[in-house]
Amino acid sequence: MNSAYRSIHQTPDIATYQALRQQAGLSPKSHEAAAMGLPNSLFSVQILQGETPVGMGRVIGDGGCFFQVVDIAVLPAHQGQGLGKRIMAEIMSYLREAVPPSGYVSLIADGQAKELYTQYGFKETAPRSVGMALPVQKSANPATEA
Repeated sequence: MNSAYRSIHQTPDIATYQALRQQAGLSPKSHEAAAMGLPNSLFSVQILQGETPVGMGRVIGDGGCFFQVVDIAVLPAHQGQGLGKRIMAEIMSYLREAVPPSGYVSLIADGQAKELYTQYGFKETAPRSVGMALPVQKSANPATEA
């Protein structure tokens, strides 16, 4: 492991979370969404260079039946240093201790990130299951529209 970096098991603050997501090329999250979601993290890891966060990852879920790996992000200037692997190793250590025998761990892999996740035992679920997403808009509720 690169000794220029250290990891801490701490959920990032809102500004750090938003900056890491944006700079790593992940979709932006509003201040309101981050303020609601971050405190509900089951596990978080940050990678620091000195005192500056340069990477992160989280596990969310209900803590018993379902766990989802999210927010794996490393700043572009720090990519290629094994930090994604370091984040995943920390997350895997948590999962091995926290997930009960019937628990289900999932993630959504964007692009070539699946190459990283397969190194930790994650497998594509298709054709048995396919990931789906619901774009939510506050102004329209199709269930109540006539």
